[in-house]
Amino acid sequence: MPELDYSNPELNQVKAGDRAAHDWYRFVLSYPPHLVQSYLQKFGVEPTQQVLDPFCGTGTTVVECKKLGIPSVGVEANPIAWFAGSTKLDWSPDPAQLIASAHQIAELTEPLLRQHPLRTLPADSQQIMLKNSISPLPLHKTLVLLEQIDRLATYPNHHRLALAKAAVSASNLRFGPEVGLGKPKQDAPVLAAWLQEISAMAEDLRQLQPLKSTSAKIHHADSRQLLQVLEPASIDAIITSPPYPNEKDYTRTTRLESVLLGLIQSKAELRALKQGLMRSNTRNVYKADTDDGWVAKHPEIQRLAAEIEARRIELGKTSGFERVYARATQLYFGGMTKHLADLRPILRPGAQLAYVVGDQASYLRVLIRTGQLLASLAEALGYEVVEIDLFRTRLATASQDQLREEVVVLRWPGKMPIWKYPYA
Repeated sequence: MPELDYSNPELNQVKAGDRAAHDWYRFVLSYPPHLVQSYLQKFGVEPTQQVLDPFCGTGTTVVECKKLGIPSVGVEANPIAWFAGSTKLDWSPDPAQLIASAHQIAELTEPLLRQHPLRTLPADSQQIMLKNSISPLPLHKTLVLLEQIDRLATYPNHHRLALAKAAVSASNLRFGPEVGLGKPKQDAPVLAAWLQEISAMAEDLRQLQPLKSTSAKIHHADSRQLLQVLEPASIDAIITSPPYPNEKDYTRTTRLESVLLGLIQSKAELRALKQGLMRSNTRNVYKADTDDGWVAKHPEIQRLAAEIEARRIELGKTSGFERVYARATQLYFGGMTKHLADLRPILRPGAQLAYVVGDQASYLRVLIRTGQLLASLAEALGYEVVEIDLFRTRLATASQDQLREEVVVLRWPGKMPIWKYPYA
């Protein structure tokens, strides 16, 4: 058997046969449906069982489970991701009516696009947009179309999600590991792009609707407070990818569409959103945060924090964000520990878990072995560490080193440990 090339970028791409519903809206660098398929098969998950994705994102795990007839549930705190994932689970629209409604909206919208003055966002919303993320004319077209969708759409969620994807394609944003600005687009065919997305949705619905109806839902909630939304002893398997400890701010990556759809409208709402997310980057770290208490005595995490801080001082880095690198690392692993602790009552005995995580070197090139640390934290909480599988390698932006992206495979034996958690 030939050796697998773990640096092959195709490992993380959606296969042509898997695109239905998944392609309606995805995060950049989301893990692919075929990874979900592999672990469902590896775990031997049956249609009588239930799968959880506690860091649901745009719904890769739950959408794939629904396709395969396996009941599933997700939890997601970011409103645009929750909205996208929930819409991707809704296969009820009649495809012909979806297209007919869209063409009616397009016909009424087209003459309005030439109106002046150009539409723009309210001042509070403009303040939280990434500067120059979309040019005035494409923004005007998007807002005019959105108004007609909200007024006339037969299936408003699907029409709005298609517009979110079309607006991103009409924007000045470019996506690598992080979001940035590309060459400004003074104009863009927003209406045509939206109709194209609607057409693709309708085609997918024709393919998906004959499938057996299966329970699938995403809760809009914090993954560190799962007991508020999930029943005890209700989960047989987990396939998920939590955020990694780096500077990737998903509220920034999705800011354009979040603001355009009215899901975030002010600095206060943005702050509230960030406070409900896992602390994985310095832009959502707050003085009152206490998750780091969960790992106050973990030797390797404390060593890493000390090394990051020492490197910062050595390099003379003094920005506000750089000063928080060490604490952000502690808060991230503390938050993951709290998540794993609160998860235990929700799992059935013998539950199997797969956490897709990646090594990081974002904080002044100090290497963080995320998978190994997550496994040690889980083991201390009573989980069995089955194995750590290599999924792929990826190139570190700062150092150009190959970093491991791994799947930490755990098993919950069903009995809470009687001893005190050692790292708090």
